[in-house]
Amino acid sequence: MHAEIYQPAKSTMQSGRVKSKKWHLKFVPPKARKLDNLMGYAGAGNPERQLSLTFASKEEAIAYADAKGIHYSVREPQTRHRPIKSYADNFKAQL
Repeated sequence: MHAEIYQPAKSTMQSGRVKSKKWHLKFVPPKARKLDNLMGYAGAGNPERQLSLTFASKEEAIAYADAKGIHYSVREPQTRHRPIKSYADNFKAQL
């Protein structure tokens, strides 16, 4: 059983960053989903694929995984880079 610990990115439908401050531990499926022959639904026999745990910090998530014997990998969040410019730069002549 392998899990991934990550901090989710901000959704494109929200302007704030409130829901992106927590860390998630989500299990990675060991194999691909299988297609049901009768109905055509994609299903899996593993209910852990739906499980996602939320933690306040990365250290808490790592400590939980270590305590439960879960193999994990940590995906660090990308830093956000916003160029600093003044309001007057919006009206400069484009050459």
